[in-house]
Amino acid sequence: MNRILQFVIFGLILFIALSFIGNLFDNDSKVLETNPVSSSSGTVSSEAETNTNTLPWDYRVEEGTVGDLIGGDMTVLPDNLLLPNDENYATGDKIWTLQYMNAQMDVLENGSNEVHLSSWKGIKSYKSLEEAEKDLVELKVQIKTEVDLVGVYKTEFEGEFRQFAILTLPTGHDIKQPIDEARYNTLKEKKTVEVYLEEIHSYTNFDLAMAKFRGWVE
Repeated sequence: MNRILQFVIFGLILFIALSFIGNLFDNDSKVLETNPVSSSSGTVSSEAETNTNTLPWDYRVEEGTVGDLIGGDMTVLPDNLLLPNDENYATGDKIWTLQYMNAQMDVLENGSNEVHLSSWKGIKSYKSLEEAEKDLVELKVQIKTEVDLVGVYKTEFEGEFRQFAILTLPTGHDIKQPIDEARYNTLKEKKTVEVYLEEIHSYTNFDLAMAKFRGWVE
């Protein structure tokens, strides 16, 4: 009888111990569910991301010499640009190439812009400078337009004063231009201003353009 009683008491103690351990695991699981460390760090990472756009930055026409012929392509010296040999050029021929540069523009959380420029890359070759420049003027367009004036401000350092104007261009990004005292006084009450811009259009999508400030109308 005593032996049976000992087995019953031992079984009750074992059951209570297992129940206590099970509750500990359940509580740990709840803590992990309400404090997901990996999820929290992921949120911080996504909030720190920047808004990045790739835009056409500039074009140029360069004189070059046909170098090596590689299948249906050719290299153009002195930069060893690789282009299709659509005009059946021979090694040593003098040609002109239309080249482009892109800009990767990052809009940071504080609203400022960070620009990274690509290297020059070839688009097309021409037998004459006139043919190349005809295409160039279609990609770089000079315009006169009105833009928003964010404001003007003045700085002072060791008795020297400098004035600046902040403009919002049609592409949506802001630029800062130094101005003299007279223009500062003229602009400080204005909300818009007329300027000259140069629109750099993408050769693959003409509607995609980068606007550059080129001067004041007045």
